[in-house]
Amino acid sequence: MKQPCIEADLVPTLIPLLESTDQEMLLHAGRAIGRICYDNRNLQEELVKVGVITSLVRILTDYAESEPLVHVDLLALCNLAELDTAKEALSKTKVAEQLVKQLRRAENHERLEIVFEVLQALAENDALKVQLVEAGVQEVLSEILLRLQGSSQAEDTCILKAASDLIVSLLLGDGNCVRMVQLGVIHQLLDLLEKHVESGDVSVQHAALSALRNLAIPVVNKVQMLEEGVAERIQALLRSEMPPVQFKLLGTLRMLTDGQADAAEILGQDPMLLNRLVQWCNANDHTGVHGEANRLLASILRHNKSQEVVKAIQEAQGVKHLVSMTTSEHAATQNEALNALAIASAIDLETLEESFKESQLVQSLHKLLQDDNTSPEVKYNSMGLLCSLLNSGDLRQEIEEDKIKETLEQLCSHSNANVVKEAVTTLQVLKGETPH
Repeated sequence: MKQPCIEADLVPTLIPLLESTDQEMLLHAGRAIGRICYDNRNLQEELVKVGVITSLVRILTDYAESEPLVHVDLLALCNLAELDTAKEALSKTKVAEQLVKQLRRAENHERLEIVFEVLQALAENDALKVQLVEAGVQEVLSEILLRLQGSSQAEDTCILKAASDLIVSLLLGDGNCVRMVQLGVIHQLLDLLEKHVESGDVSVQHAALSALRNLAIPVVNKVQMLEEGVAERIQALLRSEMPPVQFKLLGTLRMLTDGQADAAEILGQDPMLLNRLVQWCNANDHTGVHGEANRLLASILRHNKSQEVVKAIQEAQGVKHLVSMTTSEHAATQNEALNALAIASAIDLETLEESFKESQLVQSLHKLLQDDNTSPEVKYNSMGLLCSLLNSGDLRQEIEEDKIKETLEQLCSHSNANVVKEAVTTLQVLKGETPH
């Protein structure tokens, strides 16, 4: 029946009927257009071109209380929202306000699901994303999370996942992230995780954890989240035995410590957390968790200024893992470890000396300097760490015995100017001269 309607050019005839003020007429015209155009991209594009978007938003605005009309209108938007041309047209309307209004007044799962489907599609467009946040979508999402978080019903779990997914989509952009944290969304996500961390729905956990991690990126959020005890709540969630959950939580803690000396100091003096991190550093059965545990340890040392933290990590036997990290296959990870060890050495070399000898740090650094495949930045940071180590008599002796001087002399003719400069400086320190 669909094809004859298309061939008879019925759709262009129906479009003007969407301007009617007769609700019955609008309902039938909307249903007919929706059915004929369902799953037909060319016709859908045609509809957008002739201005159907304006009509749909007008109906949603003028008849917001009419359940049947709103239902038909939302289904039509759902069919069209995937099209870029439709998103473009919608961004020039007040659709964001109307959808937030419908999300707030939705009373059943079916209505919520349709609204979420439209919102998720629209959140792919930057202009619409901003309009949705300006219309207060995050406040409604926050209310939905609060209302449903204790439920174990399958339908509620679907809505919780949709809400968490939409938060992830809306978080692209620091401004939105900051507004979300100010609204207290972070604590609702944590409440949600606490309910679902042991036996809950994995997809809800995944969405909530992704949102949590993104929220921890802006600096202003880090400060507020730390003040509100978010780090402690995340640590409590680390009791989970599910590697994907552990992986995301460790990543969030690492985000929180980034550039925050206070956070590094608090986490770096928590023996339970440090012991747990070292356990994960030892375990190779989940490489993601193993890697994140190492990176969090390095981050704590890198952003910390306290001797107590250096001692605590040494006592937890975390130093050898950071030395192993310097030989990682990823240059970024190597640099994180090298910088962390250099900062820790500058703070308290005496405490670390024995661990450095046991884990053969000097020999590892020499290999990195000798290897042609080592990136210039890793070579540069390796030499920076060597300069710190030369302040220890025992380690200086190891450096001299390992004939690192010859390697440094070769690096003085390296193709990278920074490597050359650092090789010259390190040689001067090695010879006991004052670097120029």
